[in-house]
Amino acid sequence: MTKIVLILLVALVFEAVGVVFLSKGLKEIGEISRPSVSEIAALIARGARNPPLLLGVLFEAIFFVALLYLLSQRDVSLIWPLTSLGFVITAIAARWFLDEQVSPIRWVGVLLIVLGAGLVTWSEKLKERHTTGSEPPPCGTEDLG
Repeated sequence: MTKIVLILLVALVFEAVGVVFLSKGLKEIGEISRPSVSEIAALIARGARNPPLLLGVLFEAIFFVALLYLLSQRDVSLIWPLTSLGFVITAIAARWFLDEQVSPIRWVGVLLIVLGAGLVTWSEKLKERHTTGSEPPPCGTEDLG
């Protein structure tokens, strides 16, 4: 389980930094003032030459490859909820790298995400303990598949 959590945390750092670079790059390339084929083509061309945007895409791709590996190793009901920790890392990265103001209510939301991820991890520990021991799992945690 430690290996899975370590891979997930490294992947989530790539994801959070990728989102920061995507945001920076998208702000640099600007907006479409009047939707037209030429405006959209120009926006795409600016994006294809924008280093922060391209780096963000690369980091998101690294995260996705790690996510595919993790999903091949463990239950989706464990891995997917734990990816919510990416919101925590992203909020910290946005505050640190983009100098975004994160309100106290958002930090409370971040805390709730951490608590939820803790519950998901704890449930996996209980599952592992019950599958290696002789006791039946608690009611409602049986594998129905």
